[in-house]
Amino acid sequence: MRHSLKTGFSFGLTSGIITTLGLLVGLSSGSHSKAIVIDGILTIAIADAFSDATGIHISEESEGQHTTREVWESTAATFISKFVFANTFIIPLLAFELFEAVIVSIIWGFLCLCILSYLIAKGQNIKPWHVIAEHLIIATIVIIATHCTGLWIASLFN
Repeated sequence: MRHSLKTGFSFGLTSGIITTLGLLVGLSSGSHSKAIVIDGILTIAIADAFSDATGIHISEESEGQHTTREVWESTAATFISKFVFANTFIIPLLAFELFEAVIVSIIWGFLCLCILSYLIAKGQNIKPWHVIAEHLIIATIVIIATHCTGLWIASLFN
C-alpha cells in the first residue's frame, strides 16, 4: 500500500475508533439517549473527519517531502476512513438497547484496533503484543475518562 494511503487510513481508522468510542461512551453515560448518541456520532463523523483530514493535509504539506498527489491521497484516505468507520458505530445502536450497544461498540472498536495494531507491528517487524497493549490502554483511558465525564455532567444537570 502506498505510504500516503497507509498514513491516511491508519490515522483515520485510529481516530475513528478512539474518538467515536469516547463520544459514544460519554454521551450514553450522561444522557442515556440513543438519539443523542447517534447525533453525536454523525456529527463527529462529519466534523472530525474533515478536521482530521485537514490536519493530515497540513502536516503532510509542512514536511515538504510529499508530492501534491501524496498529500491529497493522505487527506482523502483520512477523511474516508474516519467518516466510514465512525458511522459503523451506529449499527449496534440501531440493533440493541443502549447499554448493550455500548458494550458491542467497545468490543467492535477494540477488535478493529487490535487488528490495525497487529498489522502495524508486523509491518515494522516488531512484537505485536506491545503495540496492541499500548493502543488498547490509550483507548481504555479515553473510555474511562469520557464515562466519568458523562456521569459528572449528568449529576450537574439532574
